Amino acid sequence: MALLKSTKVFVCLGNITPSVGVMSARNSSSWWGGVQMGPPDPILGVTEAFKRDTNPKKMNLGVGAYRDDQGKPFVLSCVRKAEALIAAKQLDKEYLPIGGLGEFTKACAQLALGADNEVLKSGRNITVQTISGTGSLRIGANFLSRFHGGSRDVYLPKPSWGNHTPIFRDAGMQLKAYRYYDPSTCGFDFNGALEDISKIPEQSVILLHACAHNPTGVDPRPEQWKEISDIVKKRNLLVFFDMAYQGFASGDIDRDAWAVRYFIEQGHNILLSQSFAKNMGLYGERVGGFSVVCKDNEEAKRVESQLKILIRPIYSNPPMNGARIATTILNTPDLRAIWLEEVHGMANRIIKMREQLAAGLKKNGSTHNWQHVIDQIGMFCFTGLKPEQVERITKEFSVYMTKDGRISMAGVSSGNVEYLAEAIHAVSK
Repeated sequence: MALLKSTKVFVCLGNITPSVGVMSARNSSSWWGGVQMGPPDPILGVTEAFKRDTNPKKMNLGVGAYRDDQGKPFVLSCVRKAEALIAAKQLDKEYLPIGGLGEFTKACAQLALGADNEVLKSGRNITVQTISGTGSLRIGANFLSRFHGGSRDVYLPKPSWGNHTPIFRDAGMQLKAYRYYDPSTCGFDFNGALEDISKIPEQSVILLHACAHNPTGVDPRPEQWKEISDIVKKRNLLVFFDMAYQGFASGDIDRDAWAVRYFIEQGHNILLSQSFAKNMGLYGERVGGFSVVCKDNEEAKRVESQLKILIRPIYSNPPMNGARIATTILNTPDLRAIWLEEVHGMANRIIKMREQLAAGLKKNGSTHNWQHVIDQIGMFCFTGLKPEQVERITKEFSVYMTKDGRISMAGVSSGNVEYLAEAIHAVSK
């Protein structure tokens, strides 16, 4: 029998500790030595700096969550009532289906499209419950990456919500942009948008903010939406609507969904992401929906099957509690009426703060035109402040915002709006 040469046999004699040299070699190696430090989140960075500030007049205008006029987090009374109703039923905590709570997805689609929409009556849409708006967009991006037979290019408005870029990029889509915001007017660059959209290659994906554009607060007017729809149809583009603020923008759920419904009326088979974070204050419950409008019911069934296959390995099925809350509010007439009143009140408070801020700037003697503060809509306002002015207002007045001059109007209250007007005037005069 042949013998193996240079064979070494180690026998363990009791509890012998390995040599120091062996231990050092193991400890010095690392699986993650090549991982680089990532940049901090720009919004979280603003909040962290705000917390360190000791100025009693400090303002955090970076946070994207509604606050009441005392600057406190606000839980809607309809949410509290819905939670009480749910608790009284002593429901189970079993897994939801992959596509989510059926009652919720039906109510979600009806809220967006209108209960009498032809799409719903013909059954040519599919809506799945998602992990709020971010999860909805990612499921949509994954679906496009896998099944969109046309271009893998997705065109975002410039600027757009910061998270849109990594969501689509990480799903394998190619990011492009079209003009949207005009810094010279702090308004909508309508001509620039039309010119750019008219040059987008056919079968590309175009993302549109349904209302309360984030981060600018600048929305097209209905007649402008109509022209955008015409050009998008001519270019044969696939429309992906992001609707995170239905009801929260103007206070009217139908007005805020106007563009979505108009595009469908004009024959666009859209993709749609919805979030219930802002309009129901369900931020931490992560309640959202993703819808696909299809050619017919048979196509909708095939799309649904593939959406479930996409969702299963990501999070298996969505969370239950938030969907139950939203469903109870939408499907209980008394609670729905309270919700519509409360969301209208939240929107009106934001609108009032816009008006008071513009008036305060004028009162301080500002010679700039601040009409854009009033004309913009929703939670965010692009003030027009330049980075050096933002740096100064933070350093001298402890007013915190992102470097692009975007402020969250939810952080403005009747108690600090005059101070904010004084601060903006001081750095912009």
